[in-house]
Amino acid sequence: MITYFEAQLNKISIHKIGNKSQNEPCNFSNEEIKLNDELISSLLMQYFLSSFEKVNELYHFSHVSEKLELNEMFHFASEIFDNSDNFHENSTQIAKHLYDVSNHPKIKSGEVYVAHFKQLQIDGELLEAIGIFKSETKETYLKVYPDHKNFQVTCEQDAINIKKLDKGCLVFNTEKEAGYRVAVIDQTNKSTEAVYWVDEFLSLKVRNDNYNQTSNALSIYKEFVTKGMDEEFEISKTDKIDLLNRSMKYFKEKDNFDMDEFATEVIDNTQAIESFKKYKSNYEEEFETEIADNFEISNAAVKKQARVFKSILKLDKNFHIYIHGNNEFIEKGVDEQGRKFYKLYYENEL
Repeated sequence: MITYFEAQLNKISIHKIGNKSQNEPCNFSNEEIKLNDELISSLLMQYFLSSFEKVNELYHFSHVSEKLELNEMFHFASEIFDNSDNFHENSTQIAKHLYDVSNHPKIKSGEVYVAHFKQLQIDGELLEAIGIFKSETKETYLKVYPDHKNFQVTCEQDAINIKKLDKGCLVFNTEKEAGYRVAVIDQTNKSTEAVYWVDEFLSLKVRNDNYNQTSNALSIYKEFVTKGMDEEFEISKTDKIDLLNRSMKYFKEKDNFDMDEFATEVIDNTQAIESFKKYKSNYEEEFETEIADNFEISNAAVKKQARVFKSILKLDKNFHIYIHGNNEFIEKGVDEQGRKFYKLYYENEL
C-alpha cells in the first residue's frame, strides 16, 4: 500500500513533449520549479499520488540483456538517487527518452512532470522516491464569481483535472539490485499504443511478491478450469463453476497457499491434480514466471481476482443463474420433448 500523508515534494521539473512519429516539437524547461506556494505543492501532491493509494501490483526495471544499467530509466533514477543536485538535468533526459519512444501515431502530446519525493510510504516503510507523470487529457472549467450585486462567469480551457492522473510511475529507492521497486498507472489507453508507457519507456517486469504470486495462481487456475480441463475431461459448466467457487473460498479463508493442500481440498481428483500441476508448469516455462508452491496469500489480490471469477450459468438469452454454493443442489436433465432443464433445490427464499 502506498500512502503520502507524510510525504514531501522536494523537487519538480516540467517539460512538454509531442508525438515523435508526427514530428511534433518538444519544449524542455531550463530549470526546475521553485516550490514557494504551499497550496500548489499540496494540489500537485494530490494530483500525482492519490491514484497510487489503490495500486498493489509492483514491478522492477528490466532489460533484455539482463544488464540493468542498460535500462535508461534505471540509469536516470540511479543518477538522481546518488546525487539529487543533478535532478533537473536527468529530468530532461527522462523527457527526451519518453519522446524517443512516442512513435505510435495515437500517442498524445502532453506535459511531463518529474518529481523527487521524501518520506513516501510503501508497505509501512518511508522511502525516497522519483515520480514521472504525464498529463494528456485537458478539460474546460467554468468559474462563477461575484461582481458587485451580480455574478459573472468565465472559463478556463485546456485545464487539468487533478483527480484524473493520465499516466504515472513511482520509483522507490529500495531493491536497487533487482531493479528498484516501481508502481505504475496508465488511465488513458488500454489498446496497443498504451504498451509504450510500461514496455518501451519504463521496460518493466512484474515483481514476484505475494500479491503477484496470489494473482498469478488464481489466474492460472481459472484458465485451467475454464479452458484447460476440456482437453482431458468431460466436465459440465456447473462443475466448473463449483471448482471456481471452491478455489475462491480457499483463498479467502486461508492465510497461506500450499499447493498440495489446495489440490486436495479444492480439486480433489488425482488425475485432475496432476493435470493442473502440468498446466502450471507449462505456464511457468512459457512466461518465465515461477509460482511458488507455498506463499502468503495477498487479500488485495484475492479481492481483485474475485471480480473476474464469474459464477454465472448462462442459458440461451433468457436466463442467467448465479451459483455461489454447492452444486449438489442443482440437477440437470432433459424432458420428454427434448428440452434441457435445470432443477434447483433450496430451503429459504431470501
